[in-house]
Amino acid sequence: MNFNIKIHSQDFVLHPFGAVYWPEQEVLLVADVHLGKVSHFRKHGSAVPLNAISQNFLKLDQLRKEFDPEHIVFLGDLFHSSLNLEWNMFEEWIGSIDNQVYLIAGNHDIISPLKYEELGIKVFSEVKLEGFHLSHHPEPTEHYFNICGHIHPGFKMRGHGRQLIKLSCFFQNKNQMILPAFGEFTGNYFMRPENGDRIFAITGKEVIPIN
Repeated sequence: MNFNIKIHSQDFVLHPFGAVYWPEQEVLLVADVHLGKVSHFRKHGSAVPLNAISQNFLKLDQLRKEFDPEHIVFLGDLFHSSLNLEWNMFEEWIGSIDNQVYLIAGNHDIISPLKYEELGIKVFSEVKLEGFHLSHHPEPTEHYFNICGHIHPGFKMRGHGRQLIKLSCFFQNKNQMILPAFGEFTGNYFMRPENGDRIFAITGKEVIPIN
């Protein structure tokens, strides 16, 4: 189940997969997919299921079907490292869609921008739009609301019987929203919210606002 919020009079739809849809701009925002990481793990002997490679593309297609966005903006770390099998899968996926795709380059994005441009993907270091600053690294300012990734935010939910559940989350404060990592096997940095911060945990099926 999605969760709708307003930021500076704009609507944003938080999705249980960790993506955000911005209806006024017809933009789907996705952070830290880290394509190629599963192949990297398998190459070095980790017992990661082969079908995990396709999960990112299946989830992206579900989001495209649900929101039908005009634009898809990847907020950095689209690929984990250098070219591997998953680049070929990415090329095929890009060829199958009709959305305009943009990449805001992150610290893991070491593949040449020319490779993306060959696929019709525009690469930027940042984008400022309608009072919002889209970036990979968190860059809060007084004049723009920052939407970013990089941190892989998570939250630990504790139950009455000492149960502990670790979930990825959206993390929002006064001037910033940090998206959870979209990719498989990316890990989390567990946040410690202060007064005024908002946590929206995700399970893959629902978004849970945490008081």
